Amino acid sequence: MAFDIDMIKKVYANFSTRVDAARKVVGRPLTLSEKILYTHLWDGNAKTAFKRGTDYVDFAPDRVAMQDATAQMALLQFMQAGRPQVAVPSTVHCDHLITAKLGAEIDLPHANTESKEVFDFLASVSNKYGIGFWKPGAGIIHQVVLENYAFPGGMMIGTDSHTVNAGGLGMVAIGVGGADACDVMAGLPWELKFPKLIGVKLTGKLNGWTSAKDVILKVAGILTVKGGTGAIVEYFGDGAINLSCTGKGTICNMGAEIGATTSTFGYDDSMERYLRATNRADVADAANEIKEHLTGDDEVYANPEHYFDQLIEINLDELEPYLNGPFTPDLATPISQMKTVAEANGWPLKVEWGLIGSCTNSSYEDLSRAASIAKQAIDKGLVTKAEFGINPGSEQVRYTADRDGLLGTFTDLNATIFTNACGPCIGMWDRTGAEKAEKNTIVHSFNRNFAKRADGNPNTYAFVTSPEIVAAIAIAGDLSFNPLTDTLTNNKGEQVKLDPPVGDELPVNGYAVEDAGFQAPAEDGSGVEVLVSPSSHRLQLLEPFTAWEGTDLKGLKLLIKAKGKCTTDHISMAGPWLKFRGHLDNISNNMLIGAVNYFNDKTDNVKNALTGEYGPVPATQRDYKAEGLGSIVVGDENYGEGSSREHAAMEPRHLGVRAVLVKSFARIHETNLKKQGMLALTFADKDDYEKIQEDDVIDIHGLSTFAPNVPLQMDLHHADGSKDIISVNHSYNSQQIEWFKAGGALNIIRKEAAMKAAGL
Repeated sequence: MAFDIDMIKKVYANFSTRVDAARKVVGRPLTLSEKILYTHLWDGNAKTAFKRGTDYVDFAPDRVAMQDATAQMALLQFMQAGRPQVAVPSTVHCDHLITAKLGAEIDLPHANTESKEVFDFLASVSNKYGIGFWKPGAGIIHQVVLENYAFPGGMMIGTDSHTVNAGGLGMVAIGVGGADACDVMAGLPWELKFPKLIGVKLTGKLNGWTSAKDVILKVAGILTVKGGTGAIVEYFGDGAINLSCTGKGTICNMGAEIGATTSTFGYDDSMERYLRATNRADVADAANEIKEHLTGDDEVYANPEHYFDQLIEINLDELEPYLNGPFTPDLATPISQMKTVAEANGWPLKVEWGLIGSCTNSSYEDLSRAASIAKQAIDKGLVTKAEFGINPGSEQVRYTADRDGLLGTFTDLNATIFTNACGPCIGMWDRTGAEKAEKNTIVHSFNRNFAKRADGNPNTYAFVTSPEIVAAIAIAGDLSFNPLTDTLTNNKGEQVKLDPPVGDELPVNGYAVEDAGFQAPAEDGSGVEVLVSPSSHRLQLLEPFTAWEGTDLKGLKLLIKAKGKCTTDHISMAGPWLKFRGHLDNISNNMLIGAVNYFNDKTDNVKNALTGEYGPVPATQRDYKAEGLGSIVVGDENYGEGSSREHAAMEPRHLGVRAVLVKSFARIHETNLKKQGMLALTFADKDDYEKIQEDDVIDIHGLSTFAPNVPLQMDLHHADGSKDIISVNHSYNSQQIEWFKAGGALNIIRKEAAMKAAGL
């Protein structure tokens, strides 16, 4: 029986009525995305048609999911909200704080010791507030959600950008910051700008070496890392129906890499098979009763150009495997062209590591297809030329794959089986020799490959591909190896060719597990103590941010003018810094240390306006804070791309940065800044970016009349006595302006809870 089946049945009981109401209001057939959005309006049945990309809308998500790194700050904020229990089903998953080094048998016990106080805090706060808790080793959040909680037609939010993985089961699942999660857990509406819609029509059927991963790798090459910003990507067509449910999840997962709000597929037989295989026949039966509403209307898919803002068509019969990278997930190269492209760019051809796993590709099907390549290698007398690592997606997948001999096949090929956790994908990889910063190449089945992402080495060239291609290239040890055409020399000196991978969509003998790792919360948590030591260097109870002082902001220092790509990894690094995700002051010591200073092309090296000397970004900002001086951060395009981590917004807020001015924002980061009471501004004229000088003192005017759609003015006082006046835009609506004035959205929640408790 599924978790929260009563909630799911309640959603389905209202679904038909709400779809009918939406169709009537909108006045045309509906896409699947629109059906899910309109059936989850905070105010119930649709009464107005919303304008895509323009209207802010209040929604009522069905559930919340949090991973351990972001859950700390989300729950520290929720503790201030004054609520006795979460208002919607919520879960915490311990998957980020486990370092991959020697293998699961050693790494997991080490993590349980090293991060014991964090895990104890998360377990206790979950127990107190009615939150389901998944222990370390239980699996990667998005795979565990797909196996246990995702359901067709549902809406969920999660404190991780890859929450979108649940689109593989027909959900609208969206990554958010912890403040957004706090709102929903507190029983408040969740606000989102009504997304635009990108349709991807899939025809044909995957064959040979091509996998579902190659669909999204190609889409990323088409749309780029910001091409999906503000949009939901909806996949449809015969090709979509031919994909497995976990394959659909892979495609939706990497939608985060194109900036998409989320991605989704219509309910079909593959989803029903997956639900029944994962012990959720009750969900499948309920979904079947409203099946016609859990996909787009027939007219939409017959004439998609009339219903989507953008349309892409991909023929799966003609698709070939891709490798995307290095350093960005949208640099897409077909495998047939990799040798030429790599040699032309000077990319190292020798591959040092092949890594399979992450929330993107760690399902049973993924492991079975990769294991078929490993088995061939063994049978044909081949050995791996690169080191080889595997992260199963969940304990259920690991146990089942071990039972069926898949893990044994990998270990026979000298692979290391890491913990069921994120590991190298989010920088939790203690890779031997990475500190030498040598130029090298790795291939992996993850989703991101930003510089330093996996191992902290800026000279690691990481390429994203499918698990089966990872296996083949790890065996060859050569980035230019194309298993579709090339041969390898075996231990007898013979030339042998790898056959295309084969695998099982679902385990033939069903899934099995002894201990999935789930801990249910107390029915009454009022007497549960939340464990936070006052002397902890990893956990710190939060203090409310101060409210806006009611005046324009004057005399701001320029902290940094960031040059080029500035992701959340650059603003708040992961890896070893994950240990401080529950301690705002300590983790603030990584603020913007990865951003490139426009004025000297260095990282973590900016001019201190008080001393005239150059030094680390956090230390410089702490000097400004000590003197009561505010500052501003200036950035380039798609600022805040990548993870949902709200620390990238909370750290500048905590240290006294008042505004972030950029050419354009990634969606989640812009929202996170707003939630924390920051000013998130964009250049009205992007060329004004060039007017920002290193020694500028900056004033922001117009805050006393701060209003939606009204630009603000910024005065740039240059060191030579001259001044530039520029116009800056914002996307704040009336409610978000109140967040700014109150000093953050949480301050408003806390005030409302106090008034309610007082009977006011």
